[in-house]
Amino acid sequence: MSAPPYLPGHGLLTGRTAVVTAAAGAGIGGATARRLLEEGARVLISDTHARRLEESARTLAAEFGAHRVAALTCDVTDEEQVGALFARAEGLHGGLDVVVNNAGLGGTADLTEMTDDQWTRVLDTTLNGTFRCTRAALRSFRAAGRGGVVVNNASVVGWRAQRGQAHYAAAKAGVMALTRCAAVEAADYGVRVNAVAPSLAMHPHLAKVTSAELLADLTAKEAFGRYAEPWEVANVIVFLASGYSSYMTGEVVPVSSQHA
Repeated sequence: MSAPPYLPGHGLLTGRTAVVTAAAGAGIGGATARRLLEEGARVLISDTHARRLEESARTLAAEFGAHRVAALTCDVTDEEQVGALFARAEGLHGGLDVVVNNAGLGGTADLTEMTDDQWTRVLDTTLNGTFRCTRAALRSFRAAGRGGVVVNNASVVGWRAQRGQAHYAAAKAGVMALTRCAAVEAADYGVRVNAVAPSLAMHPHLAKVTSAELLADLTAKEAFGRYAEPWEVANVIVFLASGYSSYMTGEVVPVSSQHA
């Protein structure tokens, strides 16, 4: 089964300012930045890869206007860089409205062979990085006093076991728990915090780090017999960022067609 037609924007985020981490390239972050722009938002994209980030920003600016696209290199494992990212966001267009925490790091290793460094690198980027950016977002939203939305990128692996993914699964389960706890606290000042949990969204980086055999096996488990396009995950992120999900907070929404 092929992917459905690409949906046009409907102005769901007109006038909003958004930050998207790990937004360079053709993955979920890049697709999300594009969808936010198509919905009328102004977007600050970040990534650790400066060259790819510059290329992505240039492409988006040419299509949507330089006044709506900004970029800043940021490593979410570095608190100083996270602080600089949010300071830049607060200075754009009068404030910040939406934060999409997409940065994450995977890998494959059986637990008995996994090193401390492999475990720590995945946890520091995927879970601790989401913590740092969520904390910065909530501080910014609370100080501004005008509400806001955080959308975190989790994974169905946070619920379901997969061989060789102990570090990634633990990190994504942590993102889910962080989302729920942050949502309870942030409700006090009108901020919503939710997450998406994709199953299998194909992009060039995943194809490079995952064997063809594993990708075929994972795809076979999807009810539609195909992987998701990154923009299909981005559509759900846009929904959670928009007023259409105004009563939702602390929720983790699967973006999955996996068999029960």
